[in-house]
Amino acid sequence: VVEVRGCFWHGHQHCPDGHTPVKNSNFWAKKLENNRKRDQANLEKLQHLGYKVFVLWECKIKRKGTLKQELAGIYRYLNTCYNLGIAAGDA
Repeated sequence: VVEVRGCFWHGHQHCPDGHTPVKNSNFWAKKLENNRKRDQANLEKLQHLGYKVFVLWECKIKRKGTLKQELAGIYRYLNTCYNLGIAAGDA
C-alpha cells in the first residue's frame, strides 16, 4: 500500500508545512491530532491484514531527488519480495 500524506493535514513532524496554524489554534490542534491518530489506526489495521505500507510525505515527493529516494525503497521491497526486476529509472 502506498499512502501519500499532505504535510499540513496529516501533521508531518519536523516539516515547515506540518505546523499548527496560530489562528484558531485550539481547533486546528485537535483536528490535526485526530488526523494523526486516525492515520496511525489505519496504518496498524493495514499491517495487521498483512500489507506492507509505504507512507510518502508531500514534502518528500515535491522534489525529484527525494522522490527518487522514496521510490527506491518501494522498488527494493518489490524486487526483494516479488523479484520484479524494477529499476529506479523504469517508473
